[in-house]
Amino acid sequence: MNLVDINTLFDTEDRCRELLVRLRFPEGPQCLRCKGPVVKLDTDKQLFYCKDCDYQFSVTSGTVFNDSHLPLGKWFLTTHLLCEAKKGMSACQIQRTVGMSYKTAWYLCHRIRHAMTQTDKPMLDGKVEMDVTYVGGKIKGKGHIAGFDNKEVVVGIRKRNGDLRFFHARDAKGGTLAQYIRENISEDVEVIFTDDASANDAAMRKAKRTNHKKINHSSGVYVMGDIHTNAVESAFSLLKRGIMGTWHRISAKHLPAYLEEMEFRFNRRKRPDLFLDTLRHMVTAPALTFERLTA
Repeated sequence: MNLVDINTLFDTEDRCRELLVRLRFPEGPQCLRCKGPVVKLDTDKQLFYCKDCDYQFSVTSGTVFNDSHLPLGKWFLTTHLLCEAKKGMSACQIQRTVGMSYKTAWYLCHRIRHAMTQTDKPMLDGKVEMDVTYVGGKIKGKGHIAGFDNKEVVVGIRKRNGDLRFFHARDAKGGTLAQYIRENISEDVEVIFTDDASANDAAMRKAKRTNHKKINHSSGVYVMGDIHTNAVESAFSLLKRGIMGTWHRISAKHLPAYLEEMEFRFNRRKRPDLFLDTLRHMVTAPALTFERLTA
């Protein structure tokens, strides 16, 4: 589905709402409170009414669309642009392309990212690569080591030919890495590939994983047979292209949201229903208020 299809198929609010109803209630509309039967009211916003608990609601109630005065057509266009932009799309570009204020575009993008976080993340198995990278600015001058004082730590875990996980970590120490291993990599994993950083050895010991192979980056070796971390490093490269070329600057507070967006899009990059799947998450994810986002 492309932008022309969206403009053609969902050119009215009614058509947009009809799609959201099918995505949110695949077995037919039911009350959000008591799960009982509802009737459709003859209103512009296609309200539903439950006689059992005397409750009125719309298909967007309690979702990321909640309390939005933006036309659903613009929601759909923005969602498609974020889904199809390999390196992401900035709020400034959404502002210019779709037509809205910067504040609205920024809040809109974050609500879509919030929906992208509401996904199931099964444990990774098979051949898995793990690495650490640093993003953000540098502080130069006396007393600062290698310019990493002002950088944020991002842990990447990727199953070869499979899913990716990104995490904003507090540090790159063995204990921190061991926590991500236990929470995301199955105990039945075939092998875990890392570089030769000492923290990786400590992480494997603490996570009690013995099926560990290292590539000796410190000696200038990057591939030895099937031992390498090129798959996760390619994902890091895509992330950094997004930060430098699209978003330009990301605060540490909102970095996890951008990581979730990149991870969500990367793991579904070959799915023909990416746009519809994103909308499905948007009508099932809880609301995100502006006050909570900016707290």
